[in-house]
Amino acid sequence: MSRPELLLDAHATIAESLLWEPRSGTLFWCDIKAPALFRLDPRTGENQRWDLPEDVGAFALRDGAREAVVALRSRIAVLSLSSGAIESVASAPWDAVRFRFNEGACDSAGRFWLGCMCDPPPGGDANGSASLHQWTSAGGLVAFGREARCHNGMAWSAGETHLYMSHSMEKVVYRYDFHAASGRLGSARIFATLDGKGIPDGAAVDEEGAYWCAHHGAGELRRYAPDGVLLHTVALPVSRVTMCAFGGHDLRTLFISSASDELSPAELRQQPLAGALFRFEPGVRGLARPTDVN
Repeated sequence: MSRPELLLDAHATIAESLLWEPRSGTLFWCDIKAPALFRLDPRTGENQRWDLPEDVGAFALRDGAREAVVALRSRIAVLSLSSGAIESVASAPWDAVRFRFNEGACDSAGRFWLGCMCDPPPGGDANGSASLHQWTSAGGLVAFGREARCHNGMAWSAGETHLYMSHSMEKVVYRYDFHAASGRLGSARIFATLDGKGIPDGAAVDEEGAYWCAHHGAGELRRYAPDGVLLHTVALPVSRVTMCAFGGHDLRTLFISSASDELSPAELRQQPLAGALFRFEPGVRGLARPTDVN
């Protein structure tokens, strides 16, 4: 296993939602608070940017990666990657002053699963919770219950028999039974409970069934066995690790994002790479992650 190395010194506020696009061999990602969507070519360093009008909590691709479906604070919209035009397709089902979409992932049938986060202005009540949702072009936005203050860490097991998802503020990762054909969520059990500093953030699953979880606030990735036992940790030079995703032509590279938000001037001096993207070779292949929504 190699050590993480710098991929892009992005200076992002909250870099998130890493998504490997195998057709172009590029890495899509967003900065929630910029707000903007990006497409990075790891071979050349080119990092294309699309500015967005509101906080972006998640995204998926559509029409052969010619469009992106972006989950903004107050709505879901379709972004043309050629023209930059944005068309709203659904309104957010909550008070967008207090809540926004957070975390999203497509299953193999093209259903776009979307979590939420209670993210009010400074001084606002941050204790609210909201439902998990699903969006498709045909079915629109549908609520699925499973309320949380902050959904995170969505990743499927091999064969999509289980969906992993964390409730970040409770420091718990759940494993749901999942029926891929119908998109039905079944019962859940606690897969892992994080201790100490930090909360569970974005995640990925490897070919051995292990769950890689960004430990936001603790400066590390954690790799859990399929039974929830902690196997090992990988240290990062930043404390606010936000997401990890497998990519590269053989899915042997693990890409990692980070954030700089709410760090003090002293902390930023200690962590000059806060908000950067990293990569490393963990010694195991990842599972391919669907990119496109139907």
